[in-house]
Amino acid sequence: MAELPESLSEIVEDFAAVEGQDKLQLLLEFSRELPGLPEHLEQAAMEPVPECQSPLFLSVDSADRDAVKLYFSAPPEAPTTRGFASILHQGLDGHSAQDILAVPDDFYLALGLGDAVSPLRLRGMSAMLSRIKRHVR
Repeated sequence: MAELPESLSEIVEDFAAVEGQDKLQLLLEFSRELPGLPEHLEQAAMEPVPECQSPLFLSVDSADRDAVKLYFSAPPEAPTTRGFASILHQGLDGHSAQDILAVPDDFYLALGLGDAVSPLRLRGMSAMLSRIKRHVR
């Protein structure tokens, strides 16, 4: 996927390198790596993403179009949602608005999680990316 920023492309490659339950284990590892919110940001001020099966909130700071900042909040008991948020954070945080807008809307299919995660959960990841793109437009 040539359209992906290098950091997101590397994540896709990591998922492509593992099979079956190992993909879920990798997603769980990502969920543990989702950073907490900075002190200046409260969940109440963030946008909810109701398409996610678990509560997820995001905030996009695109004041610097060359280095967009992404913030996510999801409960620890929602590892799939947290994992998706962490993938987007690690793959896109700090990238330019142009790079983010160039990411294919269905890039998450390349993660190969279709057999391990429900379509509803995958739709949540798609919704996160769509909202991020809407904010940077």
